[in-house]
Amino acid sequence: MIRLQNLTKDYGSLRAVDQISFEINEGEILGFLGPNGAGKTTTLKMITCYLSPTSGDIEVEDMNIHEEQIEIKKLIGYLPEHNPLYIDMTVYEYLRFIADIRDITNFKARMKEVIEQCGLNGVVNKPINTLSKGYKQRVGFAQAILHDPKILILDEPTSGLDPNQIVEIRELIKKLGKEKTLIISSHILQEVQAVCSRIIIINKGKIVADGSTEELQSAFNNKTKLILELDIPENEIVEISNGITDITILSISPLNKTTFKIEIEFDSDNDKRKEIFNLIKSKEWTLLEMCRENVSLEAVFRNLTIEGGKR
Repeated sequence: MIRLQNLTKDYGSLRAVDQISFEINEGEILGFLGPNGAGKTTTLKMITCYLSPTSGDIEVEDMNIHEEQIEIKKLIGYLPEHNPLYIDMTVYEYLRFIADIRDITNFKARMKEVIEQCGLNGVVNKPINTLSKGYKQRVGFAQAILHDPKILILDEPTSGLDPNQIVEIRELIKKLGKEKTLIISSHILQEVQAVCSRIIIINKGKIVADGSTEELQSAFNNKTKLILELDIPENEIVEISNGITDITILSISPLNKTTFKIEIEFDSDNDKRKEIFNLIKSKEWTLLEMCRENVSLEAVFRNLTIEGGKR
């Protein structure tokens, strides 16, 4: 649905976006990550046609931004990082104004749907300047989806919200993600991990990673750590490494006289969990817990974006 090819944006001598290329499929929820100044917002503004690229192309449903900007804008709903609202208007007046700009003919029906979807029932007739930041953000969502766009682009949608408001907005994003293609830029890595099926990390204008959370974690460190809690005689623990090849026992910690926490590591492309389970079963040890510990998305992000980080 969306295709970027060698996209570049210069501000004078500063190159903000440096020949990036990627595609976003219909129905995909993409997390777009990067440190401040990495080029995230500039890229989003070029996709929405608010900025023109210095070079390169963007196609949205086979339409080129150099030729069909108006038609592309009709397909996109956009919530910028700094939510621009006319705060002296009521919520109804503001959405009516947006509907007139968008030339929405079925305003009453769409207004009813959007108010319900965004949880604005109790504040429709209130001036926007009297609303909390969480409700103002909901109004921003409402204007972005009022024309029922196929694509929704959200730039830092939970910035500045308190924990309760973040949860509310995150649930709204999940609902919208069931019916639209979403691009979400956020500094809250847990948020991206919770709602996005794919993540792109950009640093200094270049893409440094592209894949699911699991793929990025695997690429960062091609090792899997397995944590076992076993009821096992201490003198038999050595049989784990003797009975299974290509594993490393990282640590053994007694939890009580007969129960041990054992950390095991092996190559991610050679999954040893089934072998370990079968060995435990054959030895008649009691397995209390088995869990896999992956590298955190935060660790991947820091490694790819700090100076000297290596993939």
